[in-house]
Amino acid sequence: LAGRRTQLLKGLPATSTVEENAPAGVSVYTFNVTVSPLSSEGVAILPTIVNSNPLTEAFDIESKGDLEYRVVTTGNPVLDYETMPRSFDLQIFVEDTAGRTDLNILTVHVTDKNERPVFRGNMATQTVTIYILERTPPECIYQVDAADPENAELKTNFLLSSFQYSLLPAPVPFLVLESGAIFSTKEFDYEKDPHRYFLNITVTDPDGLHATKTVNINIININDERPYFTTKQRIYRIPEEQSPGTVVANITAKDPDDEDSPSRLFYSIQSSNRYFSINPSTGVLQVTGRINRDASPLRLHPNISVIVRVEDSPSSGHASEMEITIIIDDINDNPPECNPSTFRKVANENTTAGTSLLDLRNYCKDIDVDPSNNQFNFTGLSGFGSNNFALESTVSGRLVMTEGIDLENPANLGVEVYSLTVRVQDIACPKYSNIIYIYIRIKPVNEFFPVFSNLSYEFNVSEITKVGSSIGRVNARDKDWPPSVITYSIVAGGGTRDYTNIFWISPTKGDVKILARLDYETTQKHILTVQASDQEKTATASVTVNVLEVNDEEPVCSPNFYSFQIPVSLAVGTNINGFRIECQDRDSDPRSFRYFINEGNVNNHFTFSPSAGSNTSRLILASRFNYESGLDTNWIYRLYVYITDDNLLSARDKATHLIKTGTVTLSIRVIPNPSTVIATTPGFTVVMKRENLYSESAWYVPFVITLGSLLLLGLLGYLGFRLATWVRTGCPPAGKVDGTPLINAPEKKKPKKEVVVTMTKLNTVFDGEARDPVTGKMYEFNTQSGARRWK
Repeated sequence: LAGRRTQLLKGLPATSTVEENAPAGVSVYTFNVTVSPLSSEGVAILPTIVNSNPLTEAFDIESKGDLEYRVVTTGNPVLDYETMPRSFDLQIFVEDTAGRTDLNILTVHVTDKNERPVFRGNMATQTVTIYILERTPPECIYQVDAADPENAELKTNFLLSSFQYSLLPAPVPFLVLESGAIFSTKEFDYEKDPHRYFLNITVTDPDGLHATKTVNINIININDERPYFTTKQRIYRIPEEQSPGTVVANITAKDPDDEDSPSRLFYSIQSSNRYFSINPSTGVLQVTGRINRDASPLRLHPNISVIVRVEDSPSSGHASEMEITIIIDDINDNPPECNPSTFRKVANENTTAGTSLLDLRNYCKDIDVDPSNNQFNFTGLSGFGSNNFALESTVSGRLVMTEGIDLENPANLGVEVYSLTVRVQDIACPKYSNIIYIYIRIKPVNEFFPVFSNLSYEFNVSEITKVGSSIGRVNARDKDWPPSVITYSIVAGGGTRDYTNIFWISPTKGDVKILARLDYETTQKHILTVQASDQEKTATASVTVNVLEVNDEEPVCSPNFYSFQIPVSLAVGTNINGFRIECQDRDSDPRSFRYFINEGNVNNHFTFSPSAGSNTSRLILASRFNYESGLDTNWIYRLYVYITDDNLLSARDKATHLIKTGTVTLSIRVIPNPSTVIATTPGFTVVMKRENLYSESAWYVPFVITLGSLLLLGLLGYLGFRLATWVRTGCPPAGKVDGTPLINAPEKKKPKKEVVVTMTKLNTVFDGEARDPVTGKMYEFNTQSGARRWK
C-alpha cells in the first residue's frame, strides 16, 4: 500500500475535538475523498476507521454524498473525560476503484464537560427500598452516598416528599441531615399510619446541576394486635340426629394486623366436645358425632356450649375466645317400643266375654322428649283367632275377649293357642311403628267326668293262667279337649286271705293283669272296682273276673309212703296187712280215680281193688310167690303206685284234657321161711317222716344251715375247752376209781326188736307267687314253710 499510496483523503491528517458524553450522531470532523480521473466508478472501499482499539468504536464514518464524509460519535461507548482516554488517533483508510489507497490520521481530543452529580452505592443502580418494623423507636434508617464526576465540591440539597394511600397531604415523619443520613422521627403504627413513604433526594453541584433519586420506605406490620370475632350471633338451633358434616355456623374473625390482606387465622374448640368440630382455617362449625336428644345428658340439658378460640398464629400468637350455645331440638325419630314385644298370656276356656287380658300401654313407651313426638296409639289387631279378641280403644291398648272360647266346640276343636299381632304407631309424622306379638293360650278347664266304655266288665280267666298275663282291658274317656290323660287304678276287690291284691291294672292303658296264680277251688269269682281319673275327676266301673276251673290239682293219697312185711305163704286175694289208701282231689270227682302200679310189681304179685271209680282202694295179693322154682328172686318189693284222675274221661277226651297224677310208694319185705318165723304177726313200729323238697331257688337254706353249723361248732369247741380245763384241775387219772382198775365187762346183748321205718315224702305245695325285687323274676313259695322255687 505504501508503494501505491496516493493522496485520496482530502483534509487529513487533521485534529478535532468532541465533548464528553456526546450522544450518538454528533459530527466530529468532515473530509473529502479525491479519486483518480481513471477511476470512473469512484470509491471501491469507503473510508474506514481501522484502529484495533475497541474504544475507537465510539466513532464512525458517515457519507454525506459526492465523496464527502464525516466522523460522528456512536454513543457506544459514551465518551467519558474522567474515565476514558482523552485523545483518540483514528486511522482512516480508503481505496478507489483503480486500486489506489490512502491512510491518514484524524486526532480527536475529548473535552471535559460539567456533569450532574451521581449517586453511588445501591442508589446508583436501583431504587432503594427501606423496611421499618412498626413499633421501632426513631433512628437512622439510611445513609445517602453521592459524588460529582469532576470532583467538584457538591452542594447538596435534600428534598423530601411522601406518598401515601390517602390523597390528603400529611407531615412526613423523617429527617435528612446534610451528611445524607436519613432518620425516622416517630414510632410507626401499621394499623394507623401510612404503610409506605417515598422520599425524593436531590444533590446539586456548584454549577447548579443536580440529580434526584427516590427512596421507598415501607412500614412492616408485626403481630401486635388480637384478632376479634366478626360473627355476632351467639345462639344457634339445630335438630337432633344431623348427619356428620352438617354446617351449624360459620364463625368469622378478623386480625387488625391483616387489614390489607386476607387474615391467616386459626380456629379451634377449647371445650371438650364430642358433637362438633371446627375447620381450623375457615371457622366452619360442623356436626361430627351423633346428637341424640333423647338420651342423657341431652335429654335433661339440650343446650351445648362450645368455646371457640381464634388465634393469629399456630403457636405463641394472640388469641380471642367466644362462647356459643347450640340448642338441640327434638324430632320424631324413635318408634314406640314395647318391652317385652312378645306377650304370652293364659286364659281359661270358660273366661267370660269382656274380660281384660292385657294392658299394652303399661309396657310401651316412646323415648322422644317432646310430647308432640312421643304420643302413640294401638291399631291393627289381626292374626289367627283375632275375631275372639278386640282392642278396647286405640289409646288404652287394652286387649279384651269378645266372646268365650269352648275348646270342646267343634268350631274350636284343636285350637289352644291364638297368635295375634297389634301395631303400635306414632301419632306424629313420619308415624314410626312396631309390631307387638301376642300369644294367648287357652287353658283347658276340666269340665267333664271320665266315662267308661262299659258300665261293668266281665273277664273269664283260666285258673292256670300264668302270672303276669293280661286278662282284659278297661277303657274310659271324657269329653274335655284336649283329651285328658286318664289313669286307672284298682280301688277295691281282688284280694284273698293270702294276698292283699292279686290283680294289677296298667295306669295308662287299663290292661288288667294277674299278680298271683288263681285257684278255682279257693275263689271262683273276683269282683274288682276300677277307677279312672283325669287328675281331678274320677269314675268307677265294676270288673268281674270269673275263674274257670281246670284240672290242675293232683290226687293226694294217704299214706303217701308205707313199709311192711308179709309171709311168703300169704294166700292169694288177701288184703295185705289190711292196707288201704284214701285219695282226695280238690278239682276231681272221687269216682275219677284210677289206680295202677307203675314200677316194682315184679311178676304182678300185687294189685289194687277196686282199681278205679273210688277214692279208696286196698292192696291185694294177686298171685302166690314161687321161690322154689326160681320164678321169684326178689324178697323186697318197692312199689310205685300211680293214682290218676281220668277215670271218667272217654278215650278221646284223655288225649286233649289235662290229667293229673298222684303217687304212693310202698316197701314190702317177704319173709322167706314161715316155719322159723313167729306165728304171731311180728311187731313193728311205723315212723312217719315228713320232708320238704329243697328248691334251688331257696338260697338262704344252705346259708342258714352253714351259719348255724359254724356257730354250733364254735359252741362245742368252747365247751370242750372248758371241760378239758376242768378235767386237768379236778378229776383223777383216767382208768382209776378208788385205786381199782376197771374191768371190761361183757356187753349184755338186748333182744332184737325189728323196727319198721315208714318214710312219707311229701311234695311241698307252693301256694303263693311273688316277684323277686332284685332280679324281677317270679317265684313260688309255701306260705307255711317258707320254701321257695323259681318259676
